[in-house]
Amino acid sequence: MKRLLPFLFLISCQSTSTKLPEFTLTATDTFHFNNFVDCNMAEAWIGDTLRIFPGKYGEDPVWGEAHDLKFASGKNADEVFASPASAYIAPTMPLNAAKGKPGLHGAVWFETVYQDTKDKTGKTLYAVYHNENYPETLPYDSATKEGYIDHKWPLGLTERITPAAVCRIGIMKSTNGGWSWENKGLFLEDKQPRMILKPHNTSKTFAGGVGDPSAVAVGNDLYLFYGEYGYPDSYDSLSYDAKQEWGGQCISIAKIALTDLDHPQGKAKRWDGKGFHAPWDGTGKPIASLQIPIEKGGGAASSPKGGFHWGPSVSWNEYLECWVMLMGRVEGQSWVGDKLYISFNPHKDLGKDDHSQQWSTPQLLLQKPGHVLWYPSLQPLNTPEDIAAKRTSMRLGKKARLFFKYSDLGKYMSEYVIEFKK
Repeated sequence: MKRLLPFLFLISCQSTSTKLPEFTLTATDTFHFNNFVDCNMAEAWIGDTLRIFPGKYGEDPVWGEAHDLKFASGKNADEVFASPASAYIAPTMPLNAAKGKPGLHGAVWFETVYQDTKDKTGKTLYAVYHNENYPETLPYDSATKEGYIDHKWPLGLTERITPAAVCRIGIMKSTNGGWSWENKGLFLEDKQPRMILKPHNTSKTFAGGVGDPSAVAVGNDLYLFYGEYGYPDSYDSLSYDAKQEWGGQCISIAKIALTDLDHPQGKAKRWDGKGFHAPWDGTGKPIASLQIPIEKGGGAASSPKGGFHWGPSVSWNEYLECWVMLMGRVEGQSWVGDKLYISFNPHKDLGKDDHSQQWSTPQLLLQKPGHVLWYPSLQPLNTPEDIAAKRTSMRLGKKARLFFKYSDLGKYMSEYVIEFKK
């Protein structure tokens, strides 16, 4: 195996006298994931079985109807990650609701699975999902103020003339270990007034919204880290300010009580700069230390030049006793970016004071020139320690596999093992 030079972190998120963890990336043989991945890796141990839930499900007028959200199971991480596509099983999913009717609209991707600790069988799961809609799938309803108006709508990712999507975040529940799911409602959403339209939105990313989440449970709450892509005020083409847009975007955080997961809509609170006070569909404040300064290439999500971190994957590291976040970086139109970054937070209690905001300045983890890198995550190894501890992408130890997607190649894989040092 080829050893790479370690990246040393000597910058503290609190003071210059505290040393952050060091890490070493070691190149390994390529570990290919054999099925469709376009999201964070949602996973949980059901008894002695590790189960993963990659893929996409639901209606999508741009990319087509999707039935790729499936699960695979195994006795350890290597076994389940090496599962052939033929071994994946499609769970029973809720049907999309008709236009104008309450229920599930658009397509969903499972990004995190929270396992209800009250259920000793381990079969009660809550999936945090990324949801995408368009004016076609969710037309504006003046009574509920939900949905989108097809006027000056920005263009999306495909080469042909297609609309940009809007992302939202919701919750589904399973009581049988993931074999079937029930939609419980939305966790967070940004509504029509915050959509960024023509002529300013030319990035071919989103019209706005919240998405690409990662969630962890601490105490009695579920903390959600997510990408914020909307305008931090009501968008108006005459008063639009790119700097103002940049100031309200990047990776943000919200929380919801675990007891509210069965009826989540309207219950979550976003960080507003002082505490978790902003409503679930209101305007919060992103984590300041994760924003890219304008003088260092930072920019608004609607800009074709990009300049923001996105796609957080958060885990508690039991060896470091520290939170670890991986993220991508958009540097151009259509989510282009060839770098992955890492950040640390030493405060286990994310609900105390401003601990949820105390993340170190992101440092370069990996760069692959000429490629587009998405969805980095750390995954457990096939070691007796990791198997005995039933580790997942949300709870890890001294060593872990680094997985990410080569978006330009359409492949999700691991080429490195990361080892941390206190």
